[in-house]
Amino acid sequence: MIKKYSFSALSVFAFFFSFAQEQAIDTVFIFDKQLNSSKKFQKITLLEEDDLLRNTTNLSDVLRFQSPVYIKENGRGSVSSPSFRGTTAQQTAFVWNGININSVLVGQGDVNNMNLLGYDQLQIKSGGGSVIYGSGAIGGTIHLNNELSFNKGFHSTFFLEAGSFSILNTFLKTSFSNDKLSIKVSGNYVKSDNDYEVPEQKYVNLNGSYQNKNYNLGAAYKINPQNTVSWQTQIYDGEQHFPIFSEFATKTKYLTQTFRSLLEWNFKSSQFSNTFKVAFLQDDFQYFDHLEGPKNSGGNSHVYLAKNDFNYLFNDKIAINLIADYQTTTAEGFNSGIQTPKRNSGSLAGLLRWNPSHKFNFEAGIKQDFVEKIESPFLFSFSGKLNASPFYNVALNISKNFRYPSFNDLYWKPGGNLDLRSEISHQAELVNKFTFGNFTFNATPYFISINDMIRWLPNNKGIWAPINTNKVESYGLESELNFAKDFGQNKTKLSVGYGFAHSENVETKKLLSYVPQHKLFGTAVYQYQIFELFLQGTYNGLTYTTDDENLQYSIDPYFVINTGVKVILLKNYQIGFKVNNVFDEVYETTKDYFLPIRNYSANLLINF
Repeated sequence: MIKKYSFSALSVFAFFFSFAQEQAIDTVFIFDKQLNSSKKFQKITLLEEDDLLRNTTNLSDVLRFQSPVYIKENGRGSVSSPSFRGTTAQQTAFVWNGININSVLVGQGDVNNMNLLGYDQLQIKSGGGSVIYGSGAIGGTIHLNNELSFNKGFHSTFFLEAGSFSILNTFLKTSFSNDKLSIKVSGNYVKSDNDYEVPEQKYVNLNGSYQNKNYNLGAAYKINPQNTVSWQTQIYDGEQHFPIFSEFATKTKYLTQTFRSLLEWNFKSSQFSNTFKVAFLQDDFQYFDHLEGPKNSGGNSHVYLAKNDFNYLFNDKIAINLIADYQTTTAEGFNSGIQTPKRNSGSLAGLLRWNPSHKFNFEAGIKQDFVEKIESPFLFSFSGKLNASPFYNVALNISKNFRYPSFNDLYWKPGGNLDLRSEISHQAELVNKFTFGNFTFNATPYFISINDMIRWLPNNKGIWAPINTNKVESYGLESELNFAKDFGQNKTKLSVGYGFAHSENVETKKLLSYVPQHKLFGTAVYQYQIFELFLQGTYNGLTYTTDDENLQYSIDPYFVINTGVKVILLKNYQIGFKVNNVFDEVYETTKDYFLPIRNYSANLLINF
């Protein structure tokens, strides 16, 4: 159950800048407006409802098959973590409607505890973003966005899916809006016995069941043409049973409850705009080392946040964006040695945006964080874009980013280390975009250097403890080819991406564990009148699971293909059928935790 809380007064807010040239469409209220500015300079993958419905099992599958992100999953539906560009899950920031929601206890997010259908769109941005999104935004950011529309009337969507391993996935969303008011309510329930087998490896996913519920409520009201207030709330309740390797092993489970609420006041005029947000975030988890016994460990955290984003447009060429935020974070552990830590933090940032001509765009940003009892570095970012020709543009992005220690890093007993320093990274990328008719091609070479990486290693007493160790350098390439064209009643769409990542410990000259050097992913869609067929696949190269590049414990390359078909009936009804892992590929993303071979699902979508 979500615990009761009191929303204390938040006293700090300040000013910041952002370019008013790229404003949201008037009929749609967007909570993460900063992301629009980033699109000028960085490659951002946008996945909307149709894309998400191709991988409705969980968010892990969406990222695995439709993005350059590597997913490390301890069996389907269990603990799952993402990594960008050879970094780790701790260097990946999850951003909910413009707010960083990484756990203050472990410093990362669990992909499978973020309900996929609770969001209107998903955006994936590779590269550093600490100037805007704070601690952890080093390798990349995953944006979970909700939207509210005006003047759309009444609309509802019902989705039902059933499939292999007794999976049941239901979703209902209802919205109403006129010229002043917009309301959206949704709920999602997912459950699965998840008892799949992989005979080739004599593997049975014992004790792998999971279920979760997710509820969303959003509302916006236009006070007048200049002022809009909005509210977004999300409640999540999940239960995961952790897989075991023998029927005689002890069965365990993990419970997660999340509550998020965001209130926003947005003002805009022809020359400046201001967005003020207050938010409350609560995370609770409980671990049971015996399925029916009392909890063995757990923890909860509360974050109270105020943030102000001020934008001023001097003219059609120059704009400034001033951002300030303040937050109070509290936590409490159970059987972890963590008592009741508390942290106050804030930041001041500024960006200057300059468009001297239609060919050139520049953005420069600076930021200083103030974190209680933590030394925080001065951060910066620079982006420049050249529209060299109608078919080619290039953008250079340089930034300094960071991650400060989590509560577990500092206070876990035994092992917590109060002397930890913040991780600091410097990085650069060159975004090349080519456009030829119906084709677009992006190629982005990059380089990342991380100092003082926080790693948990056994000390001389045999106790695992976090220390600042090893300089890590990562370089590589992200590329993507897109094609879309209509031929009369025939519609085609193709997207293929390839990523190369070389990420090594500078001291040992060894590759980091769980960083495949090669990843290929793609989706092809063909539609004729009421019929649609899609094919998607992902390839991962050899993946080391130890820091010494031991081939004996490495994960073999794999290539997995899914396919599906849908039929649209009477415009408002849609039925679909999917086959996942068509060719029965035996594969794993975490050593010894195999993922399902061929499996099936059928679904129904109704719009009314």
